[in-house]
Amino acid sequence: MKVLIVEDETIASEFLSKLLKNIACDMEILGVTESISQTVKWLQTHSSPDLILMDIHLSDGSAFSIFDLITVETPIIFTTAYDEYAIHAFKVNSIDYLLKPVQEDELRKAIDKFHKLTSSEIAQYVFRQAETDFSGNYHKRLLVSYLDSLIPLPVDDIAYFYTSEHQTTICLNNGVKYIYNKTLDSIVQNLDPQLFFRANKQFVISLNGVQNITVWFDRRLLITLHVETPERIYVSKNKSAEFKEWMMSGGK
Repeated sequence: MKVLIVEDETIASEFLSKLLKNIACDMEILGVTESISQTVKWLQTHSSPDLILMDIHLSDGSAFSIFDLITVETPIIFTTAYDEYAIHAFKVNSIDYLLKPVQEDELRKAIDKFHKLTSSEIAQYVFRQAETDFSGNYHKRLLVSYLDSLIPLPVDDIAYFYTSEHQTTICLNNGVKYIYNKTLDSIVQNLDPQLFFRANKQFVISLNGVQNITVWFDRRLLITLHVETPERIYVSKNKSAEFKEWMMSGGK
């Protein structure tokens, strides 16, 4: 089994590695990351491990921020010294939640639990992680990975989200664009529906970004934003009434 360890304390990561080898000598530790940014970069540049052991409190913030940046397609065993994080842990694709110092018998039980999962059960863990709002509220800002940095973007600065060929782009009101490794389905779950509208399969648009609305002969709506878009934005006739209601009541 191939494992990634996410842990910012060297002694703790070495201890976990030793415990894993004790449990199964053929356990392969693919890597150890110490921060949100390192973990995001590692997961973007390596094949997915079978399992992740993840400390919640990392050197640059909460590990839950990782799930705002990318979709993690691997089940997780969380470790932490603080039991207050348990609810968050089980809202994501957590196989188990272990308090530090991690005990070998507890880790063994968690590994056994993982081995007993069917492929469909693992898929459900991944789906829940992708659809979770980790803040418990609508997001006020998004963390975007850019080069070796994480850039916080206030959602009020976003004009639209656009997806094409399995890639999502965020465009700000000033025209600056960033690649964002989330699907529109997962993004819209965490945005205030009074401020953002799923116009169609390609676009989620901001209320403040709308400049003009044109009614077409077939009762579709052509939406023009304050910034340029890669293609025209149409709202189908079936959603036009919903869109008009959103425009009149949004932001209240």
